[in-house]
Amino acid sequence: MHFEHFYDPDLAQGSYLIGCQATGEAIVVDARRDFGVYVGAAERHGLRITDVTETHIHADYLSGSRELAAVTGARLHLSAEGGPDWLYAFPGEPLRDGDVLRIGNVALTALHTPGHTPEHLSFLVTDGAQADEPGFLLSGDFVFVGDVGRPDLLDEVAGAEDSRFEGASRLFRSLSGRFLSLPDFVQVWPGHGAGSACGKALGAVASTTVGYERRFAWWAGYVRDGDEEGFVRELLADQPDAPAYFGRMKRLNRDGPPLPGRRAAPVRLDSVGPGQQVVDTRAPEVFNGEGIRGALSIPAGRRFATWASYVIDPDAGDFLPLVLLARDQAHASELRDALSRIGVDCVAGFITTTDGLETGPAPMVAPAELGSLGEAAVLDVRTAAEHGSGAIPGARQLHAGRVMFNLDRLPGGGPVVVHCQSGVRATLVASALRRRGIDARELAGSYPAWLAWNEQPA
Repeated sequence: MHFEHFYDPDLAQGSYLIGCQATGEAIVVDARRDFGVYVGAAERHGLRITDVTETHIHADYLSGSRELAAVTGARLHLSAEGGPDWLYAFPGEPLRDGDVLRIGNVALTALHTPGHTPEHLSFLVTDGAQADEPGFLLSGDFVFVGDVGRPDLLDEVAGAEDSRFEGASRLFRSLSGRFLSLPDFVQVWPGHGAGSACGKALGAVASTTVGYERRFAWWAGYVRDGDEEGFVRELLADQPDAPAYFGRMKRLNRDGPPLPGRRAAPVRLDSVGPGQQVVDTRAPEVFNGEGIRGALSIPAGRRFATWASYVIDPDAGDFLPLVLLARDQAHASELRDALSRIGVDCVAGFITTTDGLETGPAPMVAPAELGSLGEAAVLDVRTAAEHGSGAIPGARQLHAGRVMFNLDRLPGGGPVVVHCQSGVRATLVASALRRRGIDARELAGSYPAWLAWNEQPA
């Protein structure tokens, strides 16, 4: 059996290519949008992708399953569990609890494991060439390393009301009835790792085992003791803020992600045209000193797609099409692919220099100047947990991933002074707010600078 794990550290998302070398068949589970990584890997190992499936309707990234199946001609298998409200709206072979997908000598058995979402499936993988019982569990967002999937996202981003309580109870039953009934030796390969907002305490290693989770996971004692009430209470407490773009991902993944097909390399542009939005991908400290006027500050790096999802809403359309400031075409392709994973496809091209564009420093406010700004409002774009651990008096907290989707919640009457912990999110949000015509300034040094100034002796 060929077993390959693909991991995107930006969105903390895992996907899998599993194949049978004897027959050359392969399946991809939880594909991301830049599907070329699976096609290339299959070719290198003498495999052909015959089947594609996924564990559930994802909220944190745009699924590539539909597109990968269309490009390769593979069979697409989609969960038919969870009830009519959670059926996929595009064609696929229905997959129910107990169904078996056979990939040569490899068998994937679908397990309905609701809780994170009603339609959620996990897959028990049996390598028939070596064993007659499963050795792997692709757990999706059911079980993570050291944690379980959060059941409150449908309330947070999908318009449900109080579904989190039923979801938590169903998750409890899935853990007790399905997960803990498996042998200790079964390897568990989840759909996300540390940094994902699909849970609150995900481990940083790639995989775990049933036995390890049974012994050490925070939830195991509750399930072992039959304490459903305690489990629900602990699970729902202090879940992280869910970025607003999750709602758009959920809708698109249910109704059918678009099918742009194979993408040509981004085009280098000589100039920025009318109506095009520049994305300045340099570090925040560079942008704050000599950023492109009117540009969005989205620093390239391991969090590029995450930061972009906070401030670009293709449904609104006012930040499109995009022009990327990139080192070269290869760099622009990497950035474009990262954007595609969050459903941002309108990249017009890239530039490699700021020549000919107006640049200048971003408006900053020193901590000592806050009191002299009159009606200025302080906006804390950290998480609720960060804000709760210490905050500037009177600051309004709104997660960076929710600001641009909730402009009506911004304080009015004067300039808005934005801060976070390190300054990255503040630069990101402030640049987007200024693009909307809002007088947004940054607190120089962000919260640590204010804390240091405030603690100075009188």
